[in-house]
Order: sequence, then structure tokens, then C-alpha cells
Amino acid sequence: MDLSSNEKIEDGRFVATVGFFDGVHIGHRYLIEQVKKKAQELTISSAVITFPVHPRKVLQKDYQPALLCGYDEKLDQLETTGIDTIISIPFTIGLSQLTAKEFITGVLKDQIGVRTLLVGHDHRFGHNREDGFPEYRKYGDEIGMEVIQAKELRIDGQEVSSSQVRRLLKAGDILKANELLSYNYTLSGKIVEGYQVGRTIGFPTANIRAWERFKVIPRLGVYAVLVHLRGMVYEGMLYIGTRPTLHHDNEISVEVNIFGLDEDLYNQSITVEFIDFIRGDIKFENIDRLVQQIRADKIAVKNRLSEVPKN
Repeated sequence: MDLSSNEKIEDGRFVATVGFFDGVHIGHRYLIEQVKKKAQELTISSAVITFPVHPRKVLQKDYQPALLCGYDEKLDQLETTGIDTIISIPFTIGLSQLTAKEFITGVLKDQIGVRTLLVGHDHRFGHNREDGFPEYRKYGDEIGMEVIQAKELRIDGQEVSSSQVRRLLKAGDILKANELLSYNYTLSGKIVEGYQVGRTIGFPTANIRAWERFKVIPRLGVYAVLVHLRGMVYEGMLYIGTRPTLHHDNEISVEVNIFGLDEDLYNQSITVEFIDFIRGDIKFENIDRLVQQIRADKIAVKNRLSEVPKN
């Protein structure tokens, strides 16, 4: 549901929570499960209220968010939670200037029709984030809205957060990142023309330009991946790096060698699903040594992917 039209929704219709929900990780899912449970108790609909653009991006034009999900990808992941309704609110300068009381009263209750609001354990909203949960509950009491502080999810004594997942991806810890996401991290984009060096050394690659320009790119190196292309799933070896053996610039390339497929794929859409990190980006003394390592990488990737359950 897109609220850009400022339509009036029946009052008392939803048990809801509000957030950007980047990644829709297990912490988000734990919160959403609490929303769904409360909605079932009250026999009304459950809802997630989110934003298409990172709020800080609206407030600071030069801010470059590091995103785990593009907007469409986030909506797809929210759908998998079983929430009844996803409400998308355009985040504007005007919205950012509302106090928490004005947001709860004027937007959540009067415009959306929230009856019960679950607030993430450490989530703050409203202009300058001046208020906290005690104030939210007070404002709710004044207008007949129940405001509940949600329970937080901690793994190994640590709160699960989008920032934590980003750090894991940047460190190449794909296994832990995927565990916290509850699904395999993906990167989607268009296949574009590259340097075509891979073809000359026996490993043709498809160069990927991500659709989401702010998407988090994991640590430089080699990965075992599953490749989604034209409705098919292939095994593949993904490289993220600056090709230090062949070039001397700092441009990061994302390219995948798709096993069993060698054809012109330019301009086609592709999604790579990260399974595991194999090794970091290395500069070799010559191309022969590079080719030797790539052959070893391919064996390691195939061995790793042989452990992945096939649907």
C-alpha cells in the first residue's frame, strides 16, 4: 500500500511497527512476529510502515547509504514475513520536521489508522529524535493508541542490526551475514561489457553493474555463488576486486564465471546469491600464477557448492 496519495484509512485498523528495515534481517523478523501475534490477539490486520528512500538521504543530499536491500528487494523480503500489509510512506522534509507526537497522532493514527504501535527496542523517531519510549506511550495514551516496546533479539549477547550485517559482509563473513539475514545475500544488476581478459585466459566472466548504486559490496575477493539468469540457476565463481595483477587503477570490478555457460549475455539481468567466501583479492607476480590460482579457486568453489542443498 502506497500512502503517497494521503488517503484516509479506517481508524483502528492496524497493529503496526515503523522502520526502514534495511535487509529485513532476523531482528526485524522477530519484531514483525510480535506485531503479527498482537494483531491476531486483537483480530485486526498487521502492518509494517516503511520508507522507499533512506531518511538520511532525504535530509543530506550528499549522504551515500550502504544498503543491504534495494527498495523492491526490501518489499519482497517483507512479503516473506507474512505481514498482512506493507505501507510505504514517502519520507519528505516536511515529515522529518514533525515531532514524535505529531507523527503518532497526525500520521499513524489519523492518516493510517494504527490502533496498536510496536516500537523497536532502541528505535527513535520524530524531529531530532528528542523523545523516547516513555513519551511515545504517553502520546499514545492521549489518543487511545496502545504503544508497546517490542522485545529485542540478541545473538551471542549481541543485538542483531543492519550495521552488524554490513560489517560482516565487508569482512567477508558471508556465512554469519546470511545467518543473520535468514537468507543468502544477493546482488542484482545488468551484465555489461568488461575488459574481456577472463575469456583470453580460459575463464570468461559476466561483468555486473548493480541496479542499486548504494548496495553493499562485500569484501574484495573470490566467492562461491549461485547465479540466477533467465529463470535458471547456475553455479558460479564470483570475483570482486581491482584486478591488481592486470591493472593499476582502483576501479572495483564485480564479475562472475558461470559454470557451464559461455555466451554473449550483455544487457541481461542477473542475480548472484552469495554462498561463501573463498579467498581475498591478491596480486600475483604474473598471469601464469594468476591462472593457476583461478583453477584452484574453481575447484574450491565447486567443492563448496556441492554442499549446498539443491531444490
